[in-house]
Amino acid sequence: MADRRQVLRFGALAAGVPAVLGAAATPALATVELPGHGGGRGPLIVGHRGASGYRPEHTLASYELAARMGADYIEPDLVITKDKVLVARHEPEIGGTTDVASRPEFASRKRTVQLDGVSVTGWFTHDFTLAELKTLRAVERIPQLRQHNTLYDGLFEVPTLQEVLDLRKRLSRELDREIGVFPETKHPTYFRGLGLELEAPLVRALRRNGLDRPDAEVLVQSFEATNLAALRMKYKLRAPMVFLSSGSGRPFDDPKSYAEYLTPAGLRELSRYVDGIGPEKGQVIPRKADGTLGAPTSLVADAHRAGLKVIPYTFRAENQFLPADLRSGTDPAAYGRAIDEQITFLRTGLDGLFTDQPDIGVLARAAAFARV
Repeated sequence: MADRRQVLRFGALAAGVPAVLGAAATPALATVELPGHGGGRGPLIVGHRGASGYRPEHTLASYELAARMGADYIEPDLVITKDKVLVARHEPEIGGTTDVASRPEFASRKRTVQLDGVSVTGWFTHDFTLAELKTLRAVERIPQLRQHNTLYDGLFEVPTLQEVLDLRKRLSRELDREIGVFPETKHPTYFRGLGLELEAPLVRALRRNGLDRPDAEVLVQSFEATNLAALRMKYKLRAPMVFLSSGSGRPFDDPKSYAEYLTPAGLRELSRYVDGIGPEKGQVIPRKADGTLGAPTSLVADAHRAGLKVIPYTFRAENQFLPADLRSGTDPAAYGRAIDEQITFLRTGLDGLFTDQPDIGVLARAAAFARV
């Protein structure tokens, strides 16, 4: 299996040989012009759920490693507990990301709910108090691909949003650079239906920590445009926001599809209350029928014309997640040509990207700039 050292050795060579990195006739790389959001250092590198390629996702260890690897932002997905505390988990269902299934005292909490119209069975954060959640420990979500991450199973707690913000503050001082936070509201309509809204506690937390400012190192994101509109108009959130989109479907309880939101007219409408979009990366460069990487769409240019930044998700190093022409061998867990993929995407003019391996993202950004 290719290891990370092999990938980094390749990247170092690529950085020194600009001709390898693609044709010279490519768009200029974006720089983030929002005050406080990256200055002239180039596109943002967002540690997706922290450094989730190397540690179980949404743990303080994962977030800290991302920052130490050079990520500009760390990304906590936010859900809520029974006693209305925001915590970082990928989904409200925690059977796959904690050891709750092995805890006999919580066996009776397992149930089935309708989550945004989909039947989901498991254990849910809103059935636990924070004190109960704190007795659980995080585990690797995809152990079949990231077996090395299972070394850390059982070591780390489920963090609160405040703990993430405290970590951000400490690391900003220690690393002598501002570490940004990129919180996502997960299933806000679902939680609102339970009487557990995400918006008010998020806004309170940002204000309590001095982060509800247009120039704060914060980007609030959601797959629900109505959620972002409410944050801006009802809750008067001043921090920048990003609308996430999927390659298909529509936001829950929304008549408009993601494809409609990403038309030129839809982007202009979004620009009334958000500052950027976070598309699935295939909406920037789709794959061909054979799984190889295709040609870029007009999305980056369309969004920029509407005054919106573009920060797609999710870039991962394993073959399982790479285009067919950038895989190395047949092992789905082996590392492929992740640096090449990210350089190709950065050259479309992106303003940033989400990656599970922030060190690879930082290296790809440097290599993308090192062209003649």
